[in-house]
Amino acid sequence: MFYFGARAGGVWKTIDGGIYWRCVSDGFFGSAAIGALAVAPSDPNVIYAGTGETEIRLDVSYGDGVYKSTDAGGTWSHLGLRESRFVGRICIHPHDQDLVYVAALGDVFGANEERGVFRSRDGGKSWSNVLYRDANTGAVDLAMDPRNPRILFAAFWQTRRNFWNISSGGPGSGIFRSTDGGDSWTEISRYPGLPTGPLGKLGVAVSPARSGRVWALVETEAEKTGLYRSEDYGESWALISSHRDLMHRPWYYTHVFADPCRGETVYVANVALWKSTDGGASFTEIQTPHGDNHDLWIDPTDPNRMIEGNDGGACVSCNGGQTWSSIYNQPTAQFYRIDTDNQYPYRVYATQQDNTTISTPSAAAWGAITLGDCTYPGTGESGFVAVHPEDPNIVYCGAIGSSPGGAGALQRYDHRTGQIQLVNVWPEASLGIAPKDMRYRFAWTFPIVFSPHDTGTLYAAGNHVFRSRDGGMSWEEISPDLSLNDIARQGPSGGDITHENAGAEVHATCASLAPSPHQRGEIWASTDDGLVHVTRDGGKSWQNVTPAGMPELAYVGCIEISPHDADTIYVAATRYKLADYKPYLFRTTDGGRTFESINGDFPGDEITRVVRADPARKGLLFVGTETGVYCSLNDGRSWMRMGGGLPVVPVYDLKIKGTDLVAGTHGRSFWILDDITPLRGLVDGSYGSCLFEPRMTVRTKLHFGALRSLRPSGVALALAPGVGGGIRTFRKPDGTSGREYLDVGENPPNGAIVHYWLDEGVSGPVSLAFYDEGSAAIASFRSDDSSLPAAKRPSVRPGLNRFVWDLKYPGPETLDLSLAPPRNKPLAEPPDPPAGPTVVPGRYRVELSLGSETMAAEFSVVKDPRLATTPEAYRRQFELVRELTASLGRVNATVNRIRRLKHRLSALATGSEDDKHGLAAAAKAVAEKLTAVEGVLVDVHRESARDVLRNPAGLNDTLLALISTVSLSDTPPTKPAAVPTQMLPAPPPTLRPN
Repeated sequence: MFYFGARAGGVWKTIDGGIYWRCVSDGFFGSAAIGALAVAPSDPNVIYAGTGETEIRLDVSYGDGVYKSTDAGGTWSHLGLRESRFVGRICIHPHDQDLVYVAALGDVFGANEERGVFRSRDGGKSWSNVLYRDANTGAVDLAMDPRNPRILFAAFWQTRRNFWNISSGGPGSGIFRSTDGGDSWTEISRYPGLPTGPLGKLGVAVSPARSGRVWALVETEAEKTGLYRSEDYGESWALISSHRDLMHRPWYYTHVFADPCRGETVYVANVALWKSTDGGASFTEIQTPHGDNHDLWIDPTDPNRMIEGNDGGACVSCNGGQTWSSIYNQPTAQFYRIDTDNQYPYRVYATQQDNTTISTPSAAAWGAITLGDCTYPGTGESGFVAVHPEDPNIVYCGAIGSSPGGAGALQRYDHRTGQIQLVNVWPEASLGIAPKDMRYRFAWTFPIVFSPHDTGTLYAAGNHVFRSRDGGMSWEEISPDLSLNDIARQGPSGGDITHENAGAEVHATCASLAPSPHQRGEIWASTDDGLVHVTRDGGKSWQNVTPAGMPELAYVGCIEISPHDADTIYVAATRYKLADYKPYLFRTTDGGRTFESINGDFPGDEITRVVRADPARKGLLFVGTETGVYCSLNDGRSWMRMGGGLPVVPVYDLKIKGTDLVAGTHGRSFWILDDITPLRGLVDGSYGSCLFEPRMTVRTKLHFGALRSLRPSGVALALAPGVGGGIRTFRKPDGTSGREYLDVGENPPNGAIVHYWLDEGVSGPVSLAFYDEGSAAIASFRSDDSSLPAAKRPSVRPGLNRFVWDLKYPGPETLDLSLAPPRNKPLAEPPDPPAGPTVVPGRYRVELSLGSETMAAEFSVVKDPRLATTPEAYRRQFELVRELTASLGRVNATVNRIRRLKHRLSALATGSEDDKHGLAAAAKAVAEKLTAVEGVLVDVHRESARDVLRNPAGLNDTLLALISTVSLSDTPPTKPAAVPTQMLPAPPPTLRPN
């Protein structure tokens, strides 16, 4: 059993050594950012989690304090320290689960007081700040001697992060020691052997295997930076290794770990994971599944058993790091910007931090979405992504940090060839160069967008806006510098000790670019330093239209032009990296002459990253925040948080694709709200009981065998034979079956989605009935029909309800198993009974009955747009499947009647001892003839659904096989498939059911 905390994805647990992981913090945490985890050595059920990670790169998410579980992650409670924001380490006394220490870095975006080392003696009910430095410095690391837990070491770090800089180091940085369990502390930063120069970030570890040995990683002047060691609990030190490979980008790494059993063995996590077995004199690399390594836990009883955390995820080793479990079973991707294409099913694209650009289908034919269904259109980790509107094989993505090409790396990917072409606006080296010294400035996440009027025109934006009309082969500058262009915010990043110029802190650039879909030549641009501009002549002239209420230096991350009105524009901005956590949402209805705030009742502590306007209903807005998605039905006057299963997670981008809302999260991968039709129906303010018009439904076929491994409960280890994927099935309190998708994505519902709203106090029953275009009944479902599975009974809940109709006619009469001969109860679960034929594309009607009131709505079922199947072909297939289904029903009904008759005949055969009239003999003879007929219709010796090889198949098996043959695909039936139907015998006249 292992746990890991994702950078912005919650706490995860595995009970099988890393084969599958489950998020155990959903529903309990108010922040998805995990900075520290600790399991109590004295009770493994007790876990403490600190939120807000201290690897404070540009996209770092802040936390809301400390949480605790006493049931191995089953439930959690909040313990306070809400303003600590970033927690670097938690230490628990080895014999007392209630004695716990927290290293709180504090708010890295501004000064605050809740930082330093905190101690609780009562399991987190109350806290004491036992070591405090100042309002700009906090504790980043903490180490306890397990042999003598009164000995503690704390590393303090003075740091500040904002939109344009990461500053590491200052007079507040240092190392402290306590020998009385934290009651008192001594600064040992300048003890003999430690550097005398300025200090930056530090890491510290106490050796459990060698008394007195302490390790420290120290960021300081270049030649003194490195790994230090003490043999006397910090009284004196020696520089053991100054290899730069141990200390690249100190602000991002600086992690050291002592082997719990071998005193000479120490690990350092950096770009690579390094191991020394000679006390730090030399190091060898431990290969991990991903670079950028940050954390390591080693089993104190078996040092070969460990879990390691890197920028790709968490991995488990049972052989000391020779091999590791997969990191590709954790849906914790961090996306920046997303796009969708026009295929069916449509695909979602995104750049993902520390990985490639990815393209994922919104649905897959095996019933769930596997990693094998994804493609990788470029190596962009950081930027916008733009799919060619007419050719989804062509994808453009920003790739600063993950591509050759230097500043403004812009890739053009062609899926047909698999090749990536660099089409930078201006190729220029950027590593180690201050932004002020470059010709153009391109932010880590710089805008890329196609013109809505001309798919041959592509825009990109740095501090200027650029246009290409030849696929990126050439570019023209069409704007002046649209930023404040303050060179004070364009210098080297990293602080005075270690400069950091990797492209992430490039500032005074465009953050969003929005060509108007209404007016050719109108382009809106916003910057990361608080400005909004517009051109209405294709870039010849630009006007500063920044809202009067826009705060100084806001990151204006999104401009959204209303699909309904050319002069209505929405703006989302944030200043959270300046310690301002308020929302900033604006709207203009006069083309930018005036703006007004539409914060309304938006929570005052939720930052606003992105705003989208629904193309179908004016006034319906969606906003992505640090913890989820909010919705407004009245153009921003009021807001409500959206649930629907979306976890607490940063949402960096949103797209509306047809009736779907697509969220690009920064910690939990892609999420799709399958149907926003009911939200569109609520925009007019009507909330009475009602039936919403269902969206158009595409008749979609899954592969034969898809999801056949699923059981009523437990984990299915494959989607189908040869198709890997884990899905856990469980029973919900209402009797319906739930699914947890462990290492695969969830498909949308396969059928017509029907939404209805019920007023408070409505108790039902509710019925839903479906009719064809000629008003002929197809199927009906009642909430109080106990004969139906729970999933097919309409729900009766106040508010919004959803029902998915599978587009099927009723299935045939089934065999009554209670009439079958006595036999062993099958061990395997029986399969679902066969359904009837699928409806053909066309118009349909659904009726909702609630008491004496009936509401109706029409909807369309359309064919899969990838198919060439004609209406006549659909009709022929439907009629043949309907005929075969009816024949199967007659066979099953005949078998049921035969078995009832045999039960009666059995009574006659045994009811008379002397059998004067020969009834018993006659009954026995008739029963034998019936058995012979029964044996033709079904396999009478079959003991379970899997027992199909020992005896000849029955007629019912033949019919089932024919139904599968005809209905396996959305194609017309073959001639051979239709022939056996004409040869099927009718049931014996005397045995036909009434």
